Amino acid sequence: MDPQLLTYYEAIERASADMLAAARAGHWDEVLKLEGACVLLISQLKHAVEQGDTAAPRPPASLDAARAKSRIMQRILVNDAEIRQLAEPWLTELDDTLAARGRTLH
Repeated sequence: MDPQLLTYYEAIERASADMLAAARAGHWDEVLKLEGACVLLISQLKHAVEQGDTAAPRPPASLDAARAKSRIMQRILVNDAEIRQLAEPWLTELDDTLAARGRTLH
């Protein structure tokens, strides 16, 4: 695996950990901001992968790099699951607030 690609995965993991910390603190505006950063990083990663596909053949990924990528992906998924769990009550409250506003406007 290209070391630059691993750097993208690490940055996504860091942003996901920051999102989790913000969610735990109830800072949902920060969670949304960090989610935007994750989207940008993922887009950059996809672009880097696509650029690599058109380049000369690369040597196979090292076992260490593959393991590192796997560990990073697992941590991102665990963070995402906890963020979703923490967000459920907030999203329900937001839905209720928006529904109440809709009723008062009519």
